[in-house]
Amino acid sequence: MSTQFPAVLFIDRDGTLVLEPEDQQVDRLDKVRFVPGVFAALQALKEAGYRLVMVTNQDGRGTASFPEEQFAVPQAFIIEAFASQGLTFDAVFICPHKPHEGCHCRKPLTGLLDPWLAHNPIDRSRSAVIGDRDSDLELAKNLGVDGLRLLPDGGPEHTWPAIVRCLTGRHRTARITRKTRETEIVVAVDLDSEGPQILQTGIGFFDHMLEQVGKHGGFQLELSCRGDLAVDEHHTVEDCALALGQALRQALGDKRGIGRYGFLLAMDEAEAQVAIDLSGRPYFVWEGQFSRDNVGGLPTELVPHFFRSLAETLGAAIHITVRGENAHHMVEAAFKGVGRALRNALRREGNDLPSSKGAL
Repeated sequence: MSTQFPAVLFIDRDGTLVLEPEDQQVDRLDKVRFVPGVFAALQALKEAGYRLVMVTNQDGRGTASFPEEQFAVPQAFIIEAFASQGLTFDAVFICPHKPHEGCHCRKPLTGLLDPWLAHNPIDRSRSAVIGDRDSDLELAKNLGVDGLRLLPDGGPEHTWPAIVRCLTGRHRTARITRKTRETEIVVAVDLDSEGPQILQTGIGFFDHMLEQVGKHGGFQLELSCRGDLAVDEHHTVEDCALALGQALRQALGDKRGIGRYGFLLAMDEAEAQVAIDLSGRPYFVWEGQFSRDNVGGLPTELVPHFFRSLAETLGAAIHITVRGENAHHMVEAAFKGVGRALRNALRREGNDLPSSKGAL
């Protein structure tokens, strides 16, 4: 069962959801004017898997200068307007205190949110605060999440469409450290970058094969391994596969928008057929026989074992059929084929989750 926590957007109200009037109080219905693009933006972010929480300072709410009714009527209208478009807030937090009152719950302090966060863990690497004031950005820093500033009159980079592009287009990255008595591995992947492949496992041909996975998979891969090669190559190859699969799975996040499936690659006389499903359910099928026991210091018996281990931690069904005469070509065709299949499966094609079950 997945333990992944949701990505949450903590959104300011006045100046972010609704335009702030000159007197800085939305205390009548005729003062409620929504920020341009906000409904379409929140719908896109909801489809991308984000949860919504409203966090607002409302100075003096419930006092003689700002009676509760003057706040409650516009607030209910705002909430209902978003709900009519299928947009609901998991929680709404309102601080009524003025700056000089020294409370612990006024933004940018986190006192208002702390009890809720204690019972509702979030993925802070993907969550963000969205607001129009410095205090919103400071709140983001205090929460340990990104801060995004919205300024309707501040240029195209501070609009709701720009924020949607920023949040839905962010890179999918992961960094994993795996240490056992046999190996010490650090692996980093960036699924949205085709940067250089930096590999050092102590087995030159294995490095070359891992390079094919990253290069043909269309993602940046950095992997270093210090293994017990004085014993044999088994632990190095197996543990590198386990760490790589774990990193890929973490970088995929909630898997929204991915192609999910991927496939046939010919290399001279060799041919590899690869089928991949990033289903969350590990399974491995291998068909092929090598004519040599080793290629470039890599035992060929470890080739299917590598892909089996990768399937295990990636949570993928991987089926590989390889045939040919030259063992070198066969091994390389298998690694390149898996890379090409991963390129199709990892590629983002939208925001939908590619499953009728609602989970991957």
